[in-house]
Amino acid sequence: MSDNDSATALRPIAVGGTAQAALGVFAFSFSFPATAWALEGFGPWTVTGLRGILAGLLAGACLLATGARVPPRSAWPGLAAVAVGCAVGFPLLSTLALRLSSTAHSAVVIGLLPLATAAVGALRAGARPPRAFWAAALAGAAVVLAFTVQQSGGAGLTTADLYLFGALLVCAFGYAEGGRLARRMPGWQVIGWGVVAALPVTALTGALALTVEPVHWNWHGVTGLAYLAAVSQFGGFVVWYRGMAAIGVPRASQLQLAQPLLTLCWAVLLLAETLPATAVPTALAVVACIAATQRAGRKWTGRKRAWWKGKAEERAEEKVAERVRAADGQAVRTQ
Repeated sequence: MSDNDSATALRPIAVGGTAQAALGVFAFSFSFPATAWALEGFGPWTVTGLRGILAGLLAGACLLATGARVPPRSAWPGLAAVAVGCAVGFPLLSTLALRLSSTAHSAVVIGLLPLATAAVGALRAGARPPRAFWAAALAGAAVVLAFTVQQSGGAGLTTADLYLFGALLVCAFGYAEGGRLARRMPGWQVIGWGVVAALPVTALTGALALTVEPVHWNWHGVTGLAYLAAVSQFGGFVVWYRGMAAIGVPRASQLQLAQPLLTLCWAVLLLAETLPATAVPTALAVVACIAATQRAGRKWTGRKRAWWKGKAEERAEEKVAERVRAADGQAVRTQ
């Protein structure tokens, strides 16, 4: 096969991968409005428990149907971090925050998630990013902190802000561990096993919450809960990770920059919220800071091999990553 033939064969995979990654970002951008809807019918602890139960059952069925192997023992500490951060911690803390804050305000704060994930990933690996990376990261954090203080009328961080920053931290750890595991196994299985591992906690949470929190059955509540379980906590990750496998993390991450801006749009269109005057400028500033960290990270990783890894380890990880990308790329091509 010639180089031109290879390029022609890979082009549909890249196009399909970009479309799936964009679809994942689009799906995640509805998560906060869906949570606001779910809270119209259920309490925050009930929402957290039920979305986790439904997502766990759906993921378990998909893992069983595809014949996915149980991950090795060495993968379970990382999967536990994914379960705590992405399946329990972030859903609970963000839901508690949305009881006290608007969707628009929350979207701006959580817009720091890609930046926080990159920082946690670097620290987790013992890496030393350049000063430009940390300068952009600190600038983004300062912009969001100034926004939250301004929104509180100068009173400082509110309870909702504390919930949101807590959600940001635990989800960043979950994403960073998930990204590390995705080098060794298909990414959608990472979130699949993560939500399955969280089932005992989410089942207990849901059962206890239903006994103390009132339930008001309505269309918004049921629709929001169903979306959170089927899309935000599992289905969105399937297309997102497949897209990353086909086009690579850097290109996929660029698409994720649009997520907070999309959420601001849905807050106005679906929830009839009035955006604070500083919401859009702050979101754009956060996007600029995240883009700056990604540029600094690409220059750094392209300049030298990660110092904390030996050559043999790096080659072994790259071979595993290639096999995972090939498997997911084949799945994209056959769809």
